[in-house]
Amino acid sequence: MCVAHATRDRAAMAVELPVAGAAYERRECRLRALSPARVPPRLRRMITISDLGELRTKIGEQLGVSEWHDVTQEAVDEFARVTGDDQWIHVDPQRATQTPFGGTIAHGYYTLALHPMLAAQLVRFEGFAFAVNYGLNRVRFPAPLPVGNRVRMRIELIDVEDVLGGAQITMKLTFEGEGALKPVCVAESLTRVYTG
Repeated sequence: MCVAHATRDRAAMAVELPVAGAAYERRECRLRALSPARVPPRLRRMITISDLGELRTKIGEQLGVSEWHDVTQEAVDEFARVTGDDQWIHVDPQRATQTPFGGTIAHGYYTLALHPMLAAQLVRFEGFAFAVNYGLNRVRFPAPLPVGNRVRMRIELIDVEDVLGGAQITMKLTFEGEGALKPVCVAESLTRVYTG
């Protein structure tokens, strides 16, 4: 049972911050029934890309939606330890209850760092010598991702450009927090695949 329909102050904050406070918690209660087992199978399919011609036919298409991933305080604390970003809004649950978010929030870069793990559920490249991350064009964090929530990622293929020995792939990554009104992260990822 959800116990989060709290005080007037938290409800007032929900008006200012649409993903926080009591309104957010009520959405979380309603959406909890959507467990990963209930996600339609079409959202979890794996796409295997074997050659550049096949890849180009998918420009403009959504390649898939990952399964939900639990965002735990332990994982956020470990990310803070490894990166040195131990700002209290991420690692001090008691102090963070006094913020408009009502608790700790994940680092934006923690969310972005989930990209390889979530992408591995959706896309596999076969028939290429190797692939490397080349960088990012744009990264934005439009909404917070509360610890204790779940996140998933959508991938859309934006472009495929020839480079010496292979191709550069531009993909739009949209990270969605369960119940959030806005994405928690949107980024353009650049990957290079080489044919030999």
